[in-house]
Amino acid sequence: MVKAKSQTCCTTSEKLALPDVAWAEDLAKLTWALAHPARVRIVRLLLNRESCVCGEIVEEMPLAQSTVSQHLKILKESGLVKGEIDGPRVCYCINADAMAKLKKLIADL
Repeated sequence: MVKAKSQTCCTTSEKLALPDVAWAEDLAKLTWALAHPARVRIVRLLLNRESCVCGEIVEEMPLAQSTVSQHLKILKESGLVKGEIDGPRVCYCINADAMAKLKKLIADL
């Protein structure tokens, strides 16, 4: 005798509206930027500092400078990180507005 599968794990007491396309795209863009452990670590490092020079980030990471630069590029393209040129160095920091937006998007999920 085969038991019928319970559907209780797939039901909810309330219906959630399908998010609009712009909301979904914003959430996807920001979360994709954090979809690699190295980028999560870089964001965490920058959250703990006012600003950071690329060389300092490389010193903290077990990765080559070029790899760290590629991760920083992705974080900058998403808007989560800002970078300012300071002579021969680039100083990076968290974009507080983008971080607040990410937190709100996740909370609204």
